[in-house]
Amino acid sequence: MQVTCQRCGWQGENAQYCARCGAGLGRSATVGTMPFPPPLDTPATAPARVSLTARPAGFWIRAVAVFIDGLILLFVQGILYSMGWVMAGGRGMAVQGATNIFGTLLGAAYGIVFHWLWGQTPGKMALQIKVVSMDGGPLTFGQATGRYFATFLSAIILCIGFIMAGIRTDKRALHDLLAGTRVVRL
Repeated sequence: MQVTCQRCGWQGENAQYCARCGAGLGRSATVGTMPFPPPLDTPATAPARVSLTARPAGFWIRAVAVFIDGLILLFVQGILYSMGWVMAGGRGMAVQGATNIFGTLLGAAYGIVFHWLWGQTPGKMALQIKVVSMDGGPLTFGQATGRYFATFLSAIILCIGFIMAGIRTDKRALHDLLAGTRVVRL
């Protein structure tokens, strides 16, 4: 049965969620709802590719998405730190060290897993942008991991790697160039 997403217009066969924006495709799919990640793909529901002519996402919308993701991570890490502090009975040096290590791993997993599985973090979902490979398909685990670590290179060189997204006509930052990805609007 052919279904059409009411939000973005994507069409597919027997899908429960839109492969492009993640919206539910039942009667509840309405314009303006927050997209949720679709379930993990099976061979029968391979993800659709984003058009090669899709409009690229520029510097400012990407910066707002990173800000939203930073707030989410800060909130979660604050809760974890508070729980660790209470469990340790106020003896903070060990808790602080463990929390810092765990927070770093959590931030890495957040960026890598969301981009690998759905092409979007919650911040990108809220702003309707998505990271795709150059051919418009989903990212591989290697691309998602490489892109995450390449963001540090973009930052180390006085954030010039990030500024490239505002200057270049294709709106690709240094970490996108290195990982073979692009960020598009849905």
